[in-house]
Amino acid sequence: MVMKLFDSELNIMEILWKEGDTPAKRIAEIAKEKVGWSKTTTYTIIKRCLDKGAIERQEPNFVCHALVTREQAQEHETTELINKMYDGAPDRLIASLLGQKRLSTEEINRLKRLIDSLE
Repeated sequence: MVMKLFDSELNIMEILWKEGDTPAKRIAEIAKEKVGWSKTTTYTIIKRCLDKGAIERQEPNFVCHALVTREQAQEHETTELINKMYDGAPDRLIASLLGQKRLSTEEINRLKRLIDSLE
């Protein structure tokens, strides 16, 4: 079961998913550049991710390794959204998404292939 990751924690995870295993010092540099965080703030968020079991620390150099994949986090967030906003009915989410945007022929064909693969 994947735990709830808050936006700040997802910022750290995004760095790890993009960069792979990364020393905490480098994560702090990237976070400062991308979101303006101080080193202290970044280390606090890294600690939260460690405490939750979303990442693990490896020595030497406090290298952080993601224990949760992007796909696991996406699945958890999607399930939470469906349960919270669509009474647990995924088809209601899809209907809402489709109702808001005109899809290209390519997007429609991709969705048809996806549905066919699920049957």
